[in-house]
Amino acid sequence: MSHPLGIRRRPGRAAVLPALIALGLTATACGGGEPEPEESGSAAAGGSATEVAAPIVTTYDGGIYVIDGETFEVVEDIPLEGFNRLNPAGDGRHVLVSTSTGFRVLDAVGAELTDVEFEASKPGHAVHHADRTVLFADGTGEITVFDPADLGDGLPETETHTTEHAHHGVAVRLADGSMVVTLGDEEERPGIQVRDANGEEITRNEDCPGVHGEATAKDEAVVIGCETGVLIYQDGEITKVDSPDEYGRIGNQAGHEESQYVLGDYKTDPDAELERPERVSVVDTASGELELVDLGTSYSFRSLARGPHGEGLILGTDGAIHVIDMEKAEVTDTIPVIGEWEEPIEWQQPRPTIFVRDHTAYVTDPGEKRLYAVDIESGEITSEMELPEASNEITGVTG
Repeated sequence: MSHPLGIRRRPGRAAVLPALIALGLTATACGGGEPEPEESGSAAAGGSATEVAAPIVTTYDGGIYVIDGETFEVVEDIPLEGFNRLNPAGDGRHVLVSTSTGFRVLDAVGAELTDVEFEASKPGHAVHHADRTVLFADGTGEITVFDPADLGDGLPETETHTTEHAHHGVAVRLADGSMVVTLGDEEERPGIQVRDANGEEITRNEDCPGVHGEATAKDEAVVIGCETGVLIYQDGEITKVDSPDEYGRIGNQAGHEESQYVLGDYKTDPDAELERPERVSVVDTASGELELVDLGTSYSFRSLARGPHGEGLILGTDGAIHVIDMEKAEVTDTIPVIGEWEEPIEWQQPRPTIFVRDHTAYVTDPGEKRLYAVDIESGEITSEMELPEASNEITGVTG
């Protein structure tokens, strides 16, 4: 039986085990939308004494749910109008909520949407790496860098940079203070520039049409997606890895900082209103090789994740998590979780989404208004819950 959002009903299963302790991984998300912020009940009341264990945070149309990772219960329902996006801030406690005016700080452990906000026109990517979090404002091209350890007592000290033109971009700060920054304007995004700690250009590459997304792999290899493959920046050099097809777009990636492999999507139809690919890409940052893996099912841009041992995880439209051995570039297991679903045309619309924290994969089923916790190694659903409203984005912190 079909349901709203193109999501089909999940087949019945036996009752699941009681909730287990939720465990941790950071994720980045591509920004967008024009939300209008409102005060949350807890923030408007002057703060909250609530302490949430290993919080999971989801958005819905009209607000945000903060969920206790141990009891699997909604602890706080925070009203917030508009299309809002989520990114872990990088300190294990806070989440950055992209609104129409900037990146607003949510204290997930305290279950409170604070008044602290990093102002940004069209807030986009938020990337945490090497003890720094970098925010990119698509509307101005401004880059904001801060230490997430300084969150919790007002707006932390920030460092700002600018790009030549505003564009939908991303920046990654490396351990030595250098930074990988996308190049582009409103018409095109051709590649990346690398700046040293003083902001001077080290190198650039403009052989990357439609540059989009980022991931960091072992030994600080930074991978940036292109419509013709990827760029890899490592040790002062940029390497172009070409797609096997003339148009082979990799726009969303998932990295693991102990793995030399990066998982990416893969699309080959430049004219499609919405392509539903059935192959994913695996990039070896050490050898510069790119391999494609056939899943036998399609997926969406919110389907990519990495497991605790660096394995690739893809939530397919068949309702299963497909586990990929990244070194062999092959599917080694499938874990059934929800029913079949179809990706909606509009990218802002809810669709099943995967978020991974340590050994647990959290999978949303917005058509059924449910959330599942899955033990990646055993394949068992360890917890599940019903949500009051259909969830959209999901993230979490360790607490």
